[in-house]
Amino acid sequence: MLGSAGSVIPLFRKQIAAGGPVTVTDPRIERYFMTIPEACQLIMQTVVLGDGGEIFVLDMGEPVKISYLAEQMIHLSGKKPGEDIEIEYIGLRPGEKLFEELFHEKETLDKTRHEKVLLARHRKVDWDGLNETMKVVAEACESMDIQRLNEALHSLVPEHGPQPNGQSSTNEGDTIYLKK
Repeated sequence: MLGSAGSVIPLFRKQIAAGGPVTVTDPRIERYFMTIPEACQLIMQTVVLGDGGEIFVLDMGEPVKISYLAEQMIHLSGKKPGEDIEIEYIGLRPGEKLFEELFHEKETLDKTRHEKVLLARHRKVDWDGLNETMKVVAEACESMDIQRLNEALHSLVPEHGPQPNGQSSTNEGDTIYLKK
């Protein structure tokens, strides 16, 4: 959210006012931006559009490179990036991603009556299979069976990486379950 407590904008303003450097995690990092009033308005629209249980995705436009944002804020302060105020790249923090994903690639997005609110259609879930897999996860944790736990987790999130046993993934990722 632009200007919120977690936004980089107040941080960049403070860093620019102090003479720099402006710290950016990575030159490639991108984020979506939306104002608080715009986000609130769209969230209120989902209340009108929804029946309960839907997953809505807000159209936030195109992502912005944080390095570009830093450069523009330096320019707007009357300074020159790299001359008057340096931009320092400090590296990604643990768990931080370069690019945000607004929805999963296996989900489809449908239009709604509001052009900036989309409805995400989740992939199919075999609930009996999911419950069985969760039991396998619990058993693997109790017995500290890392291989079995990795296999169970892979069956829940097949696109996360290669199968733990080295086999190539199948296209069964549309349905979540673990075969015994």
